[in-house]
Amino acid sequence: MATEIVVPALGESVTTATVARWIKQQGESVAADEPLVELETDKVTVEVNAPSGGTLSSIAVPEGTEVEVGSILGLVDGAAGAAAAPAKAAPASPPKPVAREPQPASVAAPPQTSVAAPPQEPAAEPRPAANPPAGVVAPPRPIGPVSRPAATAPAHAPLPAAAKMIEENKVAADVLGEGTGKDGRITKGDVLDFLNRPAPAPAAPAAKPPRQDDPREQRVKMTRLRRTIALRLKEAQNNAAMLTTFNEVDMSAIMALRAEYRDAFEKKHHGVRLGFMSVFVRACCVALKEFPAVNAEIDGDDIIYKNFVNMGIAVGGPSGLVVPVIRDADQLGFAGIEAAIADFGKRARDGALKLEDLAGGSFSITNGGIYGSMMSTPILNPPQSAILGMHKIQERPMGVGGKIEIRPMMYLAVSYDHRIVDGKEAVSFLVRVKEGVEDPRRLLLDL
Repeated sequence: MATEIVVPALGESVTTATVARWIKQQGESVAADEPLVELETDKVTVEVNAPSGGTLSSIAVPEGTEVEVGSILGLVDGAAGAAAAPAKAAPASPPKPVAREPQPASVAAPPQTSVAAPPQEPAAEPRPAANPPAGVVAPPRPIGPVSRPAATAPAHAPLPAAAKMIEENKVAADVLGEGTGKDGRITKGDVLDFLNRPAPAPAAPAAKPPRQDDPREQRVKMTRLRRTIALRLKEAQNNAAMLTTFNEVDMSAIMALRAEYRDAFEKKHHGVRLGFMSVFVRACCVALKEFPAVNAEIDGDDIIYKNFVNMGIAVGGPSGLVVPVIRDADQLGFAGIEAAIADFGKRARDGALKLEDLAGGSFSITNGGIYGSMMSTPILNPPQSAILGMHKIQERPMGVGGKIEIRPMMYLAVSYDHRIVDGKEAVSFLVRVKEGVEDPRRLLLDL
């Protein structure tokens, strides 16, 4: 008996996915709960397991197809030893075809057609010769003054008051058309009506011609994750009044602390290594309690203040940057934070993060220093109102107690939504983080 392979529930607000890769091929034997196919959502990759043991008798949806929750992906035939005849499943919810970008097509030149000659202008009426030939009597000229018609104003000419207004407002008279005055002349009221008209909508931009690919280039379709990252980052720039403030922190104290207690810490906490991130997370948690707007978000006309800290930690994975969330980070110690970060890093590299790991963050930290970044302006992770950017540790000469000393320094950056976070709050928040990192004893004493 054949069993349907169905797209499972993918998490809150996620209704579609893309078939990224079939792990098993049609005709292969499968065991119950063995991974069959990978689905790529907007956030993570999800494996769909075999509903029962048998043979993968049918693949109804090819790779690259977008499918909805509940759609049928294929069939598993549970008949033992039966030959798996390829069959097509009739999906209850037909998959959506993936939209493909239009490819440039060669445009044929229109056929040449004969062009009709322009109509001939009517011949000009003959004028009488100045000196008529002999034998021809010229018509007599009238004696006395010749009656001429009275001069009339040109059509649509503006009246004096209207002409003055046209000149003052630099309006082209020809765009006004026929006026409402006598003989179609333009009046002052016509000019006022023209000036009070709403501005016409800008013309739509010309369609962009299809791009001609170079044979040395490679065109690759964006993954759902990459498309989602692009949309969310652009949304953050468009919707938030984003601003960034900077400071620098002396890493001497935290580096000395780590060097002194690293081995003892790892031994006590069963292999959990002491890094810098746990100190920054704790410093941020302390500062967020003092400046709650930095930990808030906007919902319509309301501001939602949060009495907890769900700390997002930006992690680079094979498909792009993801931000898993340490829930209730303000309730964890250094060991708990370091263990959570190590777990997120491993699962991000293995593509094993779940949708619930990425939801519900209230504040985020990103560390561009691991890639060598000296300074950057991090982009907000909506709907959060702020994000901390860490950077590379660099030895620099610093003035300490009237002397110049070489110190390991790091630039810090906080990008924030200026709609709910004032500059004073953002700067003060960053100063508190700096103080906690430069003197870790403050974190232990919750100062």
